[in-house]
Amino acid sequence: MKKILVPCDFSMPSLHAFQFALDAAAKSSNGIVHVLHVIELPVLHDSILMPVLTFEQDLMAELREKAEKEFEILLTKYNKNSITVITEVQFGKISDMIRQYTKDHAIDAIIMGSHGATGIREFFIGSNAEKVVRQATVPVLVLKNYYLGPIKNIVFPNTLETEAQEDLMMKVKELQHFFNAHLHIVWINTPLNFTSDSVTRKRLEQFAKRFQFKNYTISVYSHVDPEEGIIEFAKTVDGSMIAMGTHSRKGFAHMMHGSLTESLVNHTDMLVWSYTLKGEPVVA
Repeated sequence: MKKILVPCDFSMPSLHAFQFALDAAAKSSNGIVHVLHVIELPVLHDSILMPVLTFEQDLMAELREKAEKEFEILLTKYNKNSITVITEVQFGKISDMIRQYTKDHAIDAIIMGSHGATGIREFFIGSNAEKVVRQATVPVLVLKNYYLGPIKNIVFPNTLETEAQEDLMMKVKELQHFFNAHLHIVWINTPLNFTSDSVTRKRLEQFAKRFQFKNYTISVYSHVDPEEGIIEFAKTVDGSMIAMGTHSRKGFAHMMHGSLTESLVNHTDMLVWSYTLKGEPVVA
């Protein structure tokens, strides 16, 4: 992770993400952390256009100045190892600005904090982290709390539908190598996708050998719900992080099928790493 982007709204989760990014950059040779603060302005309407434009310009200048002061405090407090940090303030839709910044600056990974989203807000709006996970063209790591200690165990749930997703597998191997972690490749056996343990274990072993994974364990874990099964399994193996591929569906298709990865981002306090499956359209 040479170039890490941290979307920052100066809340505690984003400050935790910044700390984690600094630690990750310190592990990389010449690692750089980009910190992006996006301000979404309200849409203003007036029959006399010039006063509105003047008001917007004054407001934008004030908000930019405030953000730059927050950046100064942030760097003084957390950047004790003098990691190269680039700060940026932009105005626009948060997810759009993050995606464009990632492209313009050849970002390798995004690390961001999240408050999560539940209930009616999750169904109709979702969290910013969820939207970034769905749209990003690079790996995204989401956390809600600062993680103390090394990443020892990475949980990699697999449905074996991603056997052709070689790019995802290479990214997971890079992630495992970066943290020098043990990889737990797990199949969550639910009533809707039930297969016998012997058959599933054989397929998982073939899968692991095909992609030449090292330092890994194969597991089959039974649960009535795949999301709860992943979280429970991660706890049983003292998982530090959950790593998954995700789809970039939107609109009606997303409401009908959703994304297990995005749901985990909203509902678990564990670190969740995701990578958009290739062959899936990245949506606006």
